[in-house]
Order: sequence, then C-alpha cells, then structure tokens
Amino acid sequence: MDLNTKNNFERIAMAIEYISNHFREQPDLDKVAEKVNLSPFHFQRLFTEWAGVSPKKFVQYMSISYAKEILRENTLLDVAYETGLSGSGRLHDLFISIEGMTPGEYKNGGENLLIRYSYDDSPFGKILIASTSKGICYMAFEINEDSALQELHSLFPNAGFIHQSDILHQIALSFVKNYDRKDNKIKLHLKGTPFQLKVWEALLKIPPGRLTSYGTIARNINHPGSSRAVGSAIGDNPVALLIPCHRVIQQSGIFGQYHWGATRKKAIIAWEAART
Repeated sequence: MDLNTKNNFERIAMAIEYISNHFREQPDLDKVAEKVNLSPFHFQRLFTEWAGVSPKKFVQYMSISYAKEILRENTLLDVAYETGLSGSGRLHDLFISIEGMTPGEYKNGGENLLIRYSYDDSPFGKILIASTSKGICYMAFEINEDSALQELHSLFPNAGFIHQSDILHQIALSFVKNYDRKDNKIKLHLKGTPFQLKVWEALLKIPPGRLTSYGTIARNINHPGSSRAVGSAIGDNPVALLIPCHRVIQQSGIFGQYHWGATRKKAIIAWEAART
C-alpha cells in the first residue's frame, strides 16, 4: 500500500468513525470534510470511491439503521428527534427512499398493507406474483402453492392478503413472456437492507442475454472482495425474472446455484440467449 493510499484510507476511516458517532447531528458534507482536512469536493469524490456511497447517503443509512432499532418502542416523532431529523416528515421521506415503505409500515411488519397475489404460468413454470399499491413486491416459482404463499407471508407477516390479480401482475407477466419489450414500465416495491437493494439495483442493469459474475457485481457496487455477501443478497432476491439474478454466474463459467433450481436457471439463460 503506497503512502497516498494509506493516507486516503485513514481519512475515510476517520470520516466513517465521525459519522458513526455523530449521525444524530446530521452533519453536512462541509462538516465531515473539515474533520478529515479535505475540501468538500475532494472529500465527496474520495469517500464515494472508497465507501461506494456518498457521505450524505452514508449518514442516511446510519440514521435509518438507528431509527429501525428504536422504532418499535417509540412514536414516530420521538424516533425522528432521536435520529436528529427535523420531524416525522423527514423520517417518512427517508424510509420511503431507502426502505420503500413508510415508517409505520415497517414498524407494523406490513400492517395496513394490502397485498394482492395470484398464480400464473410462465415459460419456466408456475409462478406466484404479489403486489402492493406501489408495485410488485414478490415473484417466485412455486413448487406448491402453500409453501410459496407461506414464504410471501414471512416477508410481510402483518399485511392483509387477497387472492386476486391486478394490472401490475398483468404488466409483469407480459414483460416475462416478452422480455425485450421496451414499453413495459414495471414498478417494484422492495423490502431489503441497503446492501441488498444496491445489489438488486446492479442486477437490473444486466442486459438480457448477457451474463456476469459475482465478483463483477461486487466491483460494480464498489465492494470488491465482497463476492460472498453479494451472493447472499442475490439469493435473497424476492422478485424472480424481473430482477435478473439468473444472469449471475461463477467467474469460472459454471452457472452455479439458483433459488428456484439450477436446471431452471440454465433454461432461462438459454431462452434469453436464443432471443437476443
């Protein structure tokens, strides 16, 4: 490690330590940059390069992680105050932007959410597809209807469920059956950690008919060396096909495992390749 790299690492470590200890003060870019003796512009670029997210986004992740810890036993206003936010409105916006749900929905495990689900056929077997008013929240190949529905319930334990298809289901199914259509606008309502969401976002950028590796995804999200964690996040993908986790294989070229079966993964890859 050369001197510049060592100095940069130490500065980023100092910045992360400072943010971790002072996120409740909601420090801005200038404040943190001053603590590590860098200009705001240089610090922003350096921090994003090393940490994979901007300083502002890192403060948000620290804030929401803390908010989630104390949310179940406090009011929304108290949580906003304890997290250093100016009010419950800012807490609401933070949860929507990072978690895809309101603080109340998170606190109640999906209570007040109405989830519509239906079973349908795809080119690769029967699927269970589910949606909230905000978008598709789950899509999985089902071995049997009861076990598939049970897995959906475990993600949203307090939500209301109704066995009914809707327009979101039809749009998603149309996309699956005609994967290269550009006119489909599919909204997703995802529930995951910041790291999982970052991985799933990277998967959405893999074109149909193309394959990539776990290591490449790790590098693309600025977490080189985290291939194992990337693999876990890919395995937890709740939306089959629409979030194309099947397009990620091992560096050696081996297709590897798939949440819904290695044989199905090979079939999907071949089906897409034939249409590219």
